[in-house]
Amino acid sequence: MAMRAINPATGEIIKDYPELSLEQAETIIEELHRAFLHWKETDFALRARHLKNAAAILRKKAPDYGRLMSVEMGKPIREGQAEAEKCALACDFYADHAEKFLQKEAIETEAKKSLICYEPLGVVLAIMPWNFPFWQVFRFAAPALMAGNVGALKHASNVPGCALAIEEIFHEAGFPDNVFRTLLIKGSLAEQLIENPTIRAVTLTGSTEAGKMIAARAGKCIKKTVLELGGSDAYVILEDADVEQAATICAKARLINSGQSCIAAKRFIVVEAIRKQFEDLFVKKMRAFKMGDPLSEDVQIGPLARIDLRDQLHGQVQKSLAKGAICLLGGRIPEGKGNYYPPTVLTHVTKGMPAYEEELFGPVAAIISARDETEAIQIANDSPYGLGAAVFTRDLKKGEDIAIRKIEAGSCFVNAQVYSDPRLPFGGIKESGYGRELSYVGIKEFVNIKTIVINP
Repeated sequence: MAMRAINPATGEIIKDYPELSLEQAETIIEELHRAFLHWKETDFALRARHLKNAAAILRKKAPDYGRLMSVEMGKPIREGQAEAEKCALACDFYADHAEKFLQKEAIETEAKKSLICYEPLGVVLAIMPWNFPFWQVFRFAAPALMAGNVGALKHASNVPGCALAIEEIFHEAGFPDNVFRTLLIKGSLAEQLIENPTIRAVTLTGSTEAGKMIAARAGKCIKKTVLELGGSDAYVILEDADVEQAATICAKARLINSGQSCIAAKRFIVVEAIRKQFEDLFVKKMRAFKMGDPLSEDVQIGPLARIDLRDQLHGQVQKSLAKGAICLLGGRIPEGKGNYYPPTVLTHVTKGMPAYEEELFGPVAAIISARDETEAIQIANDSPYGLGAAVFTRDLKKGEDIAIRKIEAGSCFVNAQVYSDPRLPFGGIKESGYGRELSYVGIKEFVNIKTIVINP
């Protein structure tokens, strides 16, 4: 069987890659485990040196990696280059700080000596998506490898070139053989691999449905998981907001990665008193984004990654319109080649519509009206998802209070677009998953937090 990469901008076949059988994948898992027995004994200085090398490679070859992402999944090339550089930032962050994050902690007890220490688990299986094909991998791999674990990557089937390029980065950076490997396998085989006793933990970024399946399989085997799943991020625009600022940030937040991001803004909950003003400005900002060939430097919106995803998104738009939503911009599939979908703004979105209830994974914005601040917060939380959110208000004290106490999400930004940063924990609640990546919190997800007590 072959894994086929298809250019989403043209529909042309890029390359077919041979898939591994379950037996071949399990052989690689055993090789990873043997490498782990040596890798876990290395010191932080050696690990950091290799990871710094990886960062240098990512920066040097960022234009090449940006082009690869554009060709395989349609990301605008400038965003792809920035993604590679962000991966380098994560590598440097963990190379610089991992030893401090995982240092032994002395605890006062009645014993002669009591310690908490952090020991690696072993082989971590990572099941990763196509939308940020480099960043999603490095934000797991950099802390996992610095902690002394080894990594097995099952990447999305439409970005095999990216998956193999990432393995090559670690190899070129000087990491020992079999500390990080790519497995070109089907999702069904990845599920079976979870039962391999050599795999000690699983991390998945993907849909909520995929997360439920992986969690069930891993739970049956009593294996640690971290799940970063779907999101329908709510951006709440209050009556006292700077509407110009809000519209500018909201448009950018909706169209990042052509709208294909778990933490892209998706639901815009606007207090009715300023709804019309916000709509006019928001449509203007959305219209200004240029859609086209993702390899062009001035293009900001490329094609969606797969034709079925474009068709699914259009179906959600059509069903919402049939239930009473009004289209202010876009909403039509353009003629010609490629999986393109234009920036689209729907208003008068209400409960029961796909644009209200479901995740819209593409450049479609849903504007939902609220009577006041109280109802706006209630609508923001009226979702099975809880990944990111934002609040727009000139009253920063009120904004902070809403962000901390009232919005149900893993992160909430005030007067800003939601983003991930190696220095800050990242993850969600409810059906957006559990566990955290990044920061000092993320590196402790895949370690054995071990208690040591010593008496004379």
